[in-house]
Amino acid sequence: MSLHLNETPSPAPGPSPAPGPRLGLTKRTAAVLVAGAALAVLAGCGTDERANEALGTEGVRKPAEPKAAPGLPGMPPVLDPKDAYAADRPNALQPVARKFLPRVYVPNTGSNTVSVIDPKKFEVIETIKVGNQPQHVVPSWDMKTLWVNNDLGDSLTAIDPVTGKTGRTVEVSDPYNLYFTPNGKHAVVMASMDRELVFRDPKTMNRAKTVPVTCAGVNHADFSMDGRYFIVSCEFSGELLKVDTEKMEVVGQQKIPFKGAMPQDVKMSPDGKTFYIADMMAHGMWVLDGDKFTTPKLLPTGKGCHGLYVSRDSKEMYISNRGEGTISVFDFPKNELTKKWRLPQGGSPDMGGVSADGNTLWLSGRYDSEVYAIDTRTGVQLARIPVGNGPHGLAVYPQPGRYSLGHTGIFR
Repeated sequence: MSLHLNETPSPAPGPSPAPGPRLGLTKRTAAVLVAGAALAVLAGCGTDERANEALGTEGVRKPAEPKAAPGLPGMPPVLDPKDAYAADRPNALQPVARKFLPRVYVPNTGSNTVSVIDPKKFEVIETIKVGNQPQHVVPSWDMKTLWVNNDLGDSLTAIDPVTGKTGRTVEVSDPYNLYFTPNGKHAVVMASMDRELVFRDPKTMNRAKTVPVTCAGVNHADFSMDGRYFIVSCEFSGELLKVDTEKMEVVGQQKIPFKGAMPQDVKMSPDGKTFYIADMMAHGMWVLDGDKFTTPKLLPTGKGCHGLYVSRDSKEMYISNRGEGTISVFDFPKNELTKKWRLPQGGSPDMGGVSADGNTLWLSGRYDSEVYAIDTRTGVQLARIPVGNGPHGLAVYPQPGRYSLGHTGIFR
């Protein structure tokens, strides 16, 4: 959740996506096929073998296999159409990522620092000074840079994951959160106070296009399986946006059907059919059909539902309930909540990520100046590590995957 509370809602519904093309035979085509079949019967044994292949065993032409809609131009091909996270298996690191130091980078919004944790020792080994109110640590599309989002400092600070040291700082207005289009063509800054989605060059961070929005508090997002659109949560006005990735335009907007809704993290299901949106005031996840963008339905999880993280085998999703110090576990195949883990002595689990081997869930304790390490096999707390004030969107690094879509680490 952002600390900017001076926004006012201003909903404005947008157009619905146009329906896709319909497939089928015209009357003229059908007539031609029937006539062709009749001639084939009359010809008997004299029918050409190639014609027989084109015609089915009943003498009717086989329908052409439907072609899948093409993905976003330039996007790496989907590895498995049934699993968007097929590249995220345990320790399946890309060659470039094998050089990175195993670290957990924790942005402390109240201390203007990043705490660096050694995940094997469960202790802070370094504290890095950064800009004003760092909100998230975000892996770049090519995974070679970690960007610290200095929201009130209007800047991004680069960290080299090979050395763990900071590099250049780039001026960027209101970078509450940061994402990357699946083809790596643009960075997308979630400018919460500016009420903008800003498409930028992913290397230089120069503006390419600014998209003003009428909702308040744009903050989190996730992309469709084909990369052609993404769903954005608007925290302070309780709305959702649907954005065309290539056109860089808002194509849908709706109000969440809950008074006082405050949507947070967004995550797509492995099969790409469903988007889940955490809501800290509705105390659960909104279940949304992203393609149709119809009214979502609420699945209660726990008080202060906040962060969403997919397991390394794509079978479960870990849900942090910040208001009650618990983590709910959602089973994708069963389509239901199956477990709830409670932090000893409570806590405020917020944003984070899963370790490369998939065995540890790391979450920031937003209001307790600490970080939690949780065993994903048992739900047992492994460590509580003191950090700076207001820890938020921590990044566990490195992680498996071919490229990063941003936030604290969405890899595909």
